Amino acid sequence: MSSAVLDASALLALVLNEPGRSVVAAAVSAGAVIGTVNLSEVVAKLHENGATEAAIHLALDPLAIAIAHFDTDLAYAAGFLRPATRAAGLSFGDRACLALAQSLALPALTADRSWASLSLGITITVIR
Repeated sequence: MSSAVLDASALLALVLNEPGRSVVAAAVSAGAVIGTVNLSEVVAKLHENGATEAAIHLALDPLAIAIAHFDTDLAYAAGFLRPATRAAGLSFGDRACLALAQSLALPALTADRSWASLSLGITITVIR
């Protein structure tokens, strides 16, 4: 059973030892999940920061995080979230995370404070 859905910013906080890391570590220990869209964002950010493919695998592969594939149902759900999230400036990746959290009825963990203003019927935990 999963404990929470991780946004890319949450997983990056864990991997890069940033503030909020302990909240994410607890969620990972309890069985967190991340969507493939957000995992791709994490890989891209780590690579942009100079990490090699091997180093990225070394950092991410040992983590006990379930990976959820972005499928047709999530594509629709993320699309339908756009009007409710546009004013907060949420990206496609943000909406993909929220759609996954909504579909699994789990809280979403993020470092993005703008999510706190959303009223979507999804529990959002801002990690810092």
